[in-house]
Amino acid sequence: AEGAAVATFDLPGTDGPGALHLALDVTDAAAVAAAVARVEDELGPIDVYCSNAGVAAGRGLGDDDDWDRSWAVHGMAHVHAARAVLPGMAGRGRGHFVVTASAAGLLLMMRSAPYTVTKHASVAIAEWLAVEYGGRGVAVHCLAPQGVRTPMVAGGDERSRRELEAGGAILEPGEVADAVVAALRSGEFLVTPHPEVRAYEAAKVADRTAWLARMRRLRDRL
Repeated sequence: AEGAAVATFDLPGTDGPGALHLALDVTDAAAVAAAVARVEDELGPIDVYCSNAGVAAGRGLGDDDDWDRSWAVHGMAHVHAARAVLPGMAGRGRGHFVVTASAAGLLLMMRSAPYTVTKHASVAIAEWLAVEYGGRGVAVHCLAPQGVRTPMVAGGDERSRRELEAGGAILEPGEVADAVVAALRSGEFLVTPHPEVRAYEAAKVADRTAWLARMRRLRDRL
């Protein structure tokens, strides 16, 4: 809407909006580098990169495949993107790199240990990148929403839906996009489209023992 040329990435067999849409497995480092190179060749230097892929894998402690897939998407995919994009941004002295984590990366998702732990990794990667590149003209942002009306949420089970609803409203994707655009303008690192998430995190940090007890009571109610 503001005149940007947009490229989108998604899994093979999907369609997407934008001036350029590419099939991409974000866990494949070589494929990510090639996709970034093609975007910059066809559309010009990347000003904003949203590292946004996510998977809802594993119930409880999950199995090894759940952990491997979650780590690949919520951990290494951000690393692959950063390696492909950030040197160019730093060289130009400008750019924005958005890591989509989750409120679960600040708090937790009771239904899934693999999701919770690897989303914590997403937050940590974003923090590290902000320190490493923030002095070179690159703004790093960490997006940490609760429930958003996407296919991932729609495909979840009833208990997962109740857990999301207990934390706050299920937002529309456009509402989250508006929060990201506002953060791009302000330079804010942590983007919380659900404002209550900051209060939840503050309560957790203030007294983890009490916070964990409250989470156990919520788990029992759900």
